[in-house]
Amino acid sequence: MTDFDASNEAGAAAIDGSDLRIIVDNGEYWLVNKGDLAMLDVTVGRLGRRWPKARIGVVTYEPSLLRAYAPGAEPVAYHRGGPWPHLRRLGKVPELLGPRLVGPLSRAWRASTRTPRRYTRRMRDTLRMILRLRRCRIDEECVPLPGGAPVSAALEDSARSGHTQRVRGNMPAALSGASLVLAMGGGYLADVDRDQAHRTLDLLEQAADRSIPTAMVGQGLGPMEDPELLARAAAVLPKVNLIALREDRRGPELLRRLGVGPKRVLVTGDDAVELAYGMRRDQIGTGLGVCLRVGVYSPVTCEVHDTVKRVVRRCAEEIGAGLVPLIVSEYESQDRRSTLPLVQGYPLMTPPLGPYATPRQLISQVSRCRVVITGAYHAAVFALSQGIPVVGLTASRYYDDKLLGLVQMFQGGLRPVKLVPDRLEDRLTDAIRRASAEAPARRESLRKSAYVQIQAGKQAYERIFRLVEFDQGNRRL
Repeated sequence: MTDFDASNEAGAAAIDGSDLRIIVDNGEYWLVNKGDLAMLDVTVGRLGRRWPKARIGVVTYEPSLLRAYAPGAEPVAYHRGGPWPHLRRLGKVPELLGPRLVGPLSRAWRASTRTPRRYTRRMRDTLRMILRLRRCRIDEECVPLPGGAPVSAALEDSARSGHTQRVRGNMPAALSGASLVLAMGGGYLADVDRDQAHRTLDLLEQAADRSIPTAMVGQGLGPMEDPELLARAAAVLPKVNLIALREDRRGPELLRRLGVGPKRVLVTGDDAVELAYGMRRDQIGTGLGVCLRVGVYSPVTCEVHDTVKRVVRRCAEEIGAGLVPLIVSEYESQDRRSTLPLVQGYPLMTPPLGPYATPRQLISQVSRCRVVITGAYHAAVFALSQGIPVVGLTASRYYDDKLLGLVQMFQGGLRPVKLVPDRLEDRLTDAIRRASAEAPARRESLRKSAYVQIQAGKQAYERIFRLVEFDQGNRRL
């Protein structure tokens, strides 16, 4: 597949999509993050409006939940071979029930079948490894690994350690005959999420090697220093037809070092900006939105947690605001476990949304806030896109890059605060007070920044649409 640029434009013809099959890799297969779900909402919507009759497959581990959240999409399973699902009336049931009912049912089913599935996967992976070992010993042309060791040696080491090698050939069967592979936005192309990064890179490479058009949208890249991941990214990303980034602080330079040509790179902002911007309200909110992310990639000590709680409550009292808990990620209830203790017991507290709330419901809660204080990236995106200033809480280099990227995309709208004990109470208090005081004046400029990003995102998708339509036109010749 070659690059598509203005010189090809005459060859592209709009089509209804009846012959198109789109594979969307959403980067978060369990569907437990409202930020990823918001991007999915926008992605499926844009694809569906351009190609109303196309089949849009989304890679997921939760097929029923996907149908509940995104009725316009079809589930494609990565770990079961991933064929296109048969179109049956039962597929409409999750859409009718909605995620609030489907979610608990899906979770109960998953829990009841977890152990049998685990043993089945282990047996399958062991058999696959044994077969590959035998083939590798017979075939004298085994491909060496970057370090020089043959694949067979690596597999034997893996067998001794009790782990199995990633099998790059284990792609969704739906990839066969795909018209486009689109890697949706996320922060997974980084050292902190190497497994997902490799899965996405494998999928993109398989598509590119089959001359299937490929694109990446709303991407946040890095930090990326792991030698294996860097080598893999350098091998795959230059093959991708278009890469749209959500920030211009780190991503463009990293792509340049990985060998990606500048004509294939755009800076558009996060795709979720469009969804949040479309739900903006005329009135300035009165609440203080709060979300504290605690995880391996965002470590927070008990001392820091207590300081954040004390400051947030005191600032809310000063301006007469209620506290609004904003739960973005439900992965192991991480946002819920770290955020609710900050607000519980406060006299004016908005009840938290349930685990299977939609991203639109969360954005609606954000719209009622005057200021959002968050350690979760997408809570900041939802606020800034509606003209609401943000105090960004960061406890790692990974989050430094995320939030400082938003500082550039929304000039003056986000104040980052490092979550280290040194003068934290004073620094956080000052940031919240300033954000609250400036909220009315910042509102329109932030919304203008959001609008600019939305237009840039639409232009990126237009290039993707034409790329696919041009390719389809050539295939018909």
